[in-house]
Amino acid sequence: MNENTNPYLEPEHPLDDPQTIEGLADLSGPAAFKARQKVDQPGENRQEDPQEETNAIVEDLTAKLAAAQDSLAQTNDQLLRTIADMDNLRKRSVREREDAGKYAIAGFAKDLLDVADTFQRALLSIPADLRDDARINPLIQGIEATERSLLSCFEKSGIKKVDPLDIPFDPNFHEVMFEAPVPGKAAGIIIQVIEPGYIIHDRLLRPARVGVAKSAPNDGTPHVIDTQA
Repeated sequence: MNENTNPYLEPEHPLDDPQTIEGLADLSGPAAFKARQKVDQPGENRQEDPQEETNAIVEDLTAKLAAAQDSLAQTNDQLLRTIADMDNLRKRSVREREDAGKYAIAGFAKDLLDVADTFQRALLSIPADLRDDARINPLIQGIEATERSLLSCFEKSGIKKVDPLDIPFDPNFHEVMFEAPVPGKAAGIIIQVIEPGYIIHDRLLRPARVGVAKSAPNDGTPHVIDTQA
């Protein structure tokens, strides 16, 4: 008897044999499902380790989380920079608007400085012996009142006169016209104001033109200073 009827012996065609798989196509029902499940299911030696699969998933999620955090940090940095730029722009706009209001009359004020200088020169040109003359005194008082009125208008607009006699020279507000040694005056002290200066708020409108004391020469030669402007 040649047929193998012993159920404990290996079948003639194992389940992973192509002929067996091809024959399963003719089966139907639960038997076919179980047979196909056995053929499709890999062996134990080919199954992946669940722990390795979990580690791979965790690594992938960790990498995605790190990328998301980097992107969020960059977005947050860009947002902070944009907010800072907008705040600086707002402050600059406010400052420029304030400056425009404070210094808008600077050009017009410079033109009026010549008028103030004219009043000053007119007063200085009057001889001292004529100041008490009843015929000249009202004119002098009128010129002085007009000058005071003009300076008062200047102050209302933030313009102040700079008359820096007997104070140290400051290159930010003064312009040296000459230097001369003067007994009793330290070097750098303003000894004569040739033309007063003016500032508008905290900005220089015109520097004061001055004469400054310097150290006396060692030979003791006297120097004559012209004090007439």
